[in-house]
Amino acid sequence: MLAALVAAVWIGLSAYDARGPSQAALAGVGLLLGIALYHASFGFTGAWRAMITRRRTVGLRAQMVMLGAAVLLFFPALGAGEVFGITLRGAVAPVGLSVAAGAFMFGIGMQLAGGCASGTLYTLGGGSSKMMTALFGFILGSVIATHHVDWWWGLASFPSFSIVRAWGLFPAMAATMVLFGLILWAAGRLEQARHGTVEPLFGRRPDGGHSFRAAPLSSGSLFSGSLFSGPLFSGPWPILWGALALAALNYATLLLAGRPWGVTSAFALWGAKGAMGLGIDVTAWPYWKGAEAALSRSIFFNITSVMNLGIMAGALMAAGAAGRFAPAWKIPARTLIAALLGGLLLGYGARLAYGCNIGAFFSGIASGSLHGWLWLAAALVGNVAGVRLRPFFGLK
Repeated sequence: MLAALVAAVWIGLSAYDARGPSQAALAGVGLLLGIALYHASFGFTGAWRAMITRRRTVGLRAQMVMLGAAVLLFFPALGAGEVFGITLRGAVAPVGLSVAAGAFMFGIGMQLAGGCASGTLYTLGGGSSKMMTALFGFILGSVIATHHVDWWWGLASFPSFSIVRAWGLFPAMAATMVLFGLILWAAGRLEQARHGTVEPLFGRRPDGGHSFRAAPLSSGSLFSGSLFSGPLFSGPWPILWGALALAALNYATLLLAGRPWGVTSAFALWGAKGAMGLGIDVTAWPYWKGAEAALSRSIFFNITSVMNLGIMAGALMAAGAAGRFAPAWKIPARTLIAALLGGLLLGYGARLAYGCNIGAFFSGIASGSLHGWLWLAAALVGNVAGVRLRPFFGLK
């Protein structure tokens, strides 16, 4: 806890020194994200694997609630264009082959590395030593992708499309909420058909974010259970707390930064700085044209970097509060190889797809961008492939 507090203060002060109060506030948002992710065990990798292998859908349903809450906050703000004098822009990107290919790679990487973008950060901060290897691969894959990404982005694609701008606020919101409702209903029916019960969003917590223990429901309700089922500060939280917290904190990011939460662009920046330290001139690569200032400045000037560091500090704080910080240093070689390969695919795929499970999926859909839905479909297919590859690396 002391280490986490010292790290949080250092990150906040460094952010303030680099860019002022708003940057320090974003470091604080990152800290709260780390706490919420850890205490709610809010992951995407384990949730999707549980759905693929055992038809347990509580994680997917929580993600739909998270997206629904975010849409209710984001769409009116993005439709207005500015809030409190701050110009807002959504995470809107082209819809094309690079998104599909990148998200598919990312999906495989999720299952090999055992985490996504946010998952890598919060599990590393929470004490997962394996994730140090995954993060190294993530950074390396990200910077390699920046050398090739102009070719990928040149493949067939449709222009960026925002349903908020194209359809208007209320039609876009209504269509999106109906789609979330259909996915919630279908997921509940899928789980009910396999198990005869539907695990509630206020039920018992997932075990480490990877396996889900069912809480039988006589009514089959998707939302029943006790609201106050876990301590606020020491955890664990019901997964629905995490879903609502992430939606609110992504909205706070939008208001403070003028754009939604993202994760992986910072890994590309860290990798590029490392490459420059080794004598590689990345400024000659098209991706970095015009970004010379970002490469020369402190990482504390970069919003995504500050928030990523805050997430790790927040997860460390949450793990300390829960008494669960206990890194395991004896890790099988095959597991480390899988983490490295998975990290490479995560980093490379995220750059191709204009983001990860946060920047493209969560923030993209919350911004009304069609590329977020394409990312979801392609990443789910990649996760299916990744699940099938896990046994080759000794993973369950």
